Amino acid sequence: SEEIDVSINPSDLRIDTYRSGGKGGQHANKTDSAVRITHEPTGIVAQSQDGRSQHHNKDIALKLIRSRIFEMKMQEEMKKNASDKKGLVGTGDRSEKIRTYNYPQNRITDHRISFTLKKLDRVMDGGLNEVIDVLIATSTGKLDQ
Repeated sequence: SEEIDVSINPSDLRIDTYRSGGKGGQHANKTDSAVRITHEPTGIVAQSQDGRSQHHNKDIALKLIRSRIFEMKMQEEMKKNASDKKGLVGTGDRSEKIRTYNYPQNRITDHRISFTLKKLDRVMDGGLNEVIDVLIATSTGKLDQ
């Protein structure tokens, strides 16, 4: 299996040993070979009692802890990315309009900056300078604040 690289501070781990249940005869009854590791900051618990050796069981439990912490971090990252994406993409509601072009009234309105210009025919013929100048002035004004 692939080793997952997650840095874990050893002081964050609580390692408990206990006698494993199940097969093993006298040997199982004499040794504390089962291992339970608790990652204190997250509360994640991993345990192993499959191997005969405490060291082997500890290695298995550490790998489990690493993989669970890695999985948790990946889930958090995915949630964060999803919420970031949600913030960028609008719902498409009419309230999110950037600009309204009203041909009967020859009016253009930019809703982001509350700017209305009654020269829609000129803007449609390429005369965007007035709109662009107001947008630049507004954005530099916001940057200065």
